[in-house]
Amino acid sequence: MSIEYAIIIKNKTRLEMLTERFNTKAQTKFYIERSGGNYADYELEHNTFHAALHLLQQQLSKVVKYKIVERAFVPSFIFSDKHLIVVIGQDGLVANTAKYANGVPIVAVNPDKQRYDGILLPFNPSNFMDAVEGVLTSNFPAKTVTFAEARLNDGQRLLAFNDLFIGAATHVSARYRISFNQQTEEHSSSGLIVSTPAGSTGWLSSVFNMAMGITSFASGKQKQRRKDDPETAFAPPKLTAEQLFFAIREPFKSVRTQTGIAAGIITRQNKLTLESLMPANGVIFSDGIESDFLNFNSGAIATVGIAQETATLVTTPPGK
Repeated sequence: MSIEYAIIIKNKTRLEMLTERFNTKAQTKFYIERSGGNYADYELEHNTFHAALHLLQQQLSKVVKYKIVERAFVPSFIFSDKHLIVVIGQDGLVANTAKYANGVPIVAVNPDKQRYDGILLPFNPSNFMDAVEGVLTSNFPAKTVTFAEARLNDGQRLLAFNDLFIGAATHVSARYRISFNQQTEEHSSSGLIVSTPAGSTGWLSSVFNMAMGITSFASGKQKQRRKDDPETAFAPPKLTAEQLFFAIREPFKSVRTQTGIAAGIITRQNKLTLESLMPANGVIFSDGIESDFLNFNSGAIATVGIAQETATLVTTPPGK
């Protein structure tokens, strides 16, 4: 199937979003500086991004037609195998796009290496065309990424590139009944995180950092750790493409609630089931985007497992 369009996925810069809010750059500058912010940094970020975007458009237009789609419209955009996707922005934009890409190859471009680590952004505006031409000729290296899936008993579902959060929408205890490995408990906790292999170094790692710190303190072995100190005992497990890891946050033990199910590895054969016991404000959201959520209130039962869909992320050739 020949590629008809490249779809450039971008997000508005912080300066653009604030200018929309305050109508003019002058008012935006006044707001930022009055709040103690550095307007020059906002402007530098904006200018650097648009210089990268302009360079990307110039090169792309020489080999294929393209359309620009803003991040806000990605969930409703229909991607097809006649497209290739070029994401330019932060890592989170790649994760958000991948959930809706239907396996269409994604070329991810880092517009500002001084600002973004670019774990999911292997290309820059100067070298991304090699990846684009590889997709156009169906000859490119790629990494296949699996998603986590939460499916409700009413048929609604939500995918996650990095992680799912299941719990209460506010800072109150989440109440739910959890079933895993033929064991069932009633829980009161701060909710749970379900991590994919791609997300295991993100939000999930903070849970392990907390566990490490508390354990060190409780054992009397607390010390100032250097950046290069090994932390293997409390590091998230290395997951395969066919595994997810879940962790319960701050489980509370009481006469009614238990804490025996604290963490585990989900596979295609061994899924996690949760029944909401919350009359209101129960949610499931993915990849840290609270606006992309499912209601998880009394009567809702969520089955969490590995989705059938996958994402295709174009990578650099070995040795480059």
